[in-house]
Amino acid sequence: MDLFIDLKKKIEGKNLKIVFPESEDIRILKAVSRLNKEKLLIPILLGKSKEVEKLAKKDGIDIEGIEIIDPENSSLFEDMVKAFVERRKGKNTEEDGRRMLKDANYFGTMLVYMDKADGMVSGAVHSTGDTVRPALQIVKTKPNISRTSGAFIMIKDDKKYLFADCAINVSLTEEQLAEIAVESANTAELFGIDPKIAMLSFSTFGSAKAEEATKVENATKLAKEMSPNLNIDGEMQFDAAIVPEVGRQKAPDSKIAGNANVFIFPSLEAGNIGYKIAQRLGEFEAIGPILQGLNKPISDLSRGCNEEDVYKLSLITAAQSLI
Repeated sequence: MDLFIDLKKKIEGKNLKIVFPESEDIRILKAVSRLNKEKLLIPILLGKSKEVEKLAKKDGIDIEGIEIIDPENSSLFEDMVKAFVERRKGKNTEEDGRRMLKDANYFGTMLVYMDKADGMVSGAVHSTGDTVRPALQIVKTKPNISRTSGAFIMIKDDKKYLFADCAINVSLTEEQLAEIAVESANTAELFGIDPKIAMLSFSTFGSAKAEEATKVENATKLAKEMSPNLNIDGEMQFDAAIVPEVGRQKAPDSKIAGNANVFIFPSLEAGNIGYKIAQRLGEFEAIGPILQGLNKPISDLSRGCNEEDVYKLSLITAAQSLI
């Protein structure tokens, strides 16, 4: 079944609310209009209603019936400031809260935290830091997860893979790599992928001797300890992970080699370059980044996204809220 047909069936009729802080962006408005017409979820736009409606009308975008909240004039603002200060546990004052919650990303994240929305999609205009920072401060990571990570679903014809971390962490410890592997398995299952996880390196089971390769080997062992039923192996090179003939030659005893569909990169440098090569040269569609490890779904668009990217990541965000 098509990934997004399946996702639509999962969220249909659930009345899930997704907040969009970037109402001044045409790509957001077009995607939100489409989602609203299809009744797949309940969108909430943040901004000044007259300005948003004027922009939508100018471009012929139908946003009739969609809730628009102005953070600075919301009836929720006072309760939100109080809840924010409590959540920050002394790290921010009430004055800080009043200033910070005028920022649409902070306001939107608080809507999710306070269960006024089920998830948030941002990043078409804002940087990853501007989207992720409020999420880490307010929604925070799941118990026993030290940090969030960014995964991409890579799709081409009937091929479907998951790549992580391609968006957030510049460098990772053994423990963090193991965490990301476990979280990536959960994400893969949400999208109908039976996870077979390859922990990637420039070495395959000791073919090269280096601290970087040993770190990936140790991370694989830790991931198995965290989740004993995980189908995972490594360290291995990408060709050994994905090409059956190479897998049999380089790692004949591995059940994952040559059959992997979830790929954990050893660093952001490798992951970001890897997914973009697959996207631009391999002509894979890259959906994401999907933020993993948070208590509630906050999704970060690429600033180079188009309307279709916004639409699809919104469906993913809504589906994540059901986990």
